Amino acid sequence: MTLKDKIHSEALAHLHLDGKDLDLVIHKGTVGPRVIDVGKLYKETGHFTYDPGFTSTASCKSKITYIDGAAGVLLHRGYPIEQLAEQSTYLETCYLLLNGELPSKKELLKYRMQITKHTMLHEQMTSFYKGFRRDAHPMAIMCGVVGAMSAFYHDSTDISDPRQRTVAANRMIAKMPTIAAMAYKYSIGQPISYPRNDLSYTGNFLKMCFGNPCEEFQVNEVVARALDRIFILHADHEQNASTATVRLASSSGANPFACIAAGIACLWGPAHGGANEAALNMLEEIGTVDRIPEYIAKAKDKTSGFRLMGFGHRVYKNFDPRALVMRKTCHEVLESIGREDDPLLKVALELERIALEDDYFIKKKLYPNIDFYSGITLRAIGFPVSMFTVLFAVARTVGWLAQWKEMIEDSEQRIGRPRQLYIGEPLRQFVPISQRN
Repeated sequence: MTLKDKIHSEALAHLHLDGKDLDLVIHKGTVGPRVIDVGKLYKETGHFTYDPGFTSTASCKSKITYIDGAAGVLLHRGYPIEQLAEQSTYLETCYLLLNGELPSKKELLKYRMQITKHTMLHEQMTSFYKGFRRDAHPMAIMCGVVGAMSAFYHDSTDISDPRQRTVAANRMIAKMPTIAAMAYKYSIGQPISYPRNDLSYTGNFLKMCFGNPCEEFQVNEVVARALDRIFILHADHEQNASTATVRLASSSGANPFACIAAGIACLWGPAHGGANEAALNMLEEIGTVDRIPEYIAKAKDKTSGFRLMGFGHRVYKNFDPRALVMRKTCHEVLESIGREDDPLLKVALELERIALEDDYFIKKKLYPNIDFYSGITLRAIGFPVSMFTVLFAVARTVGWLAQWKEMIEDSEQRIGRPRQLYIGEPLRQFVPISQRN
């Protein structure tokens, strides 16, 4: 059954406007809210819709990810995120997002080999890093390096060629950890570490970030599995700001590397990819459990200007399903490295307990989200806060690519062109400068 078969018109919405009646088709997907099709509204009535932030607007059809924020549900190709995080691997989830089905054992082995052989960066790109200041933010380096990939990999920029699209996707999934690790090493003044093809995806990433030429690096398998799970939890999240940016950029026909660089730039915003850093900073500010009541009172006081970071979500009005997995992962990592008595975790657990029992938080549906625990986990692994959003970008790359690929293959998509409600000056005549007051 095709997507066109699954999405069908089941009713009409009747609009009476300026003495004219108009029937708008209502579409229904496999699950989720019904959608009123306003594509012909301007042509038929001369009116646009006004929806700041596109909170009530579906810009595309998609088979990839479904979120039910009220029920706390996140599905990738129909599979619950909890099952994927617990039972799958990141590369297995990548295959699922890109191809629509879980791979067979043979398919997964082939896919792993395709990714592994692309982990190296073009050697000339290593000198590209030297153009940045040593104190450059790793996300600034990521934006520049990923955007520059189109200058090095000319054989995978033709978006009309399905084979080149596949090669471009494989390259970016393979090379993003290498790019991120090199950005980290450059920022701390250490020599870069080349990838090792005998290690797992996340094991290799940990080695490139924390290994050095002076000693053999031993991968902590608990930490590697935890990081793999973190990548799965961040792999895709429907039409969020950075994904919408990638789709908008790709609608112009831009090459895949430019589109992903655009997504990275958008993710860098503190309201999007920087949320886990903000949550960690808040926990550090609180410091100890005995100070929690003070900050809870400030959070409830609208005049204080303080709000609890890591609570609530734009989409989820229930418990973020990813947060439950992240909470367990956090404990596993802290126990593995002997930091289960981390004072910030104690603060986090007490905040979580209060949020789930306090009427104020319950009424406002301010449940802990994934960012609440991921910052503690990443800090425990050894990453500085400047790398948190970089790790988000590494994980989200496959989601961006899946959405990019889906959009290119969608015959209904055109170049993105949102409209506006103009509130500036009406038509007026130019006044020569000699006549102006």
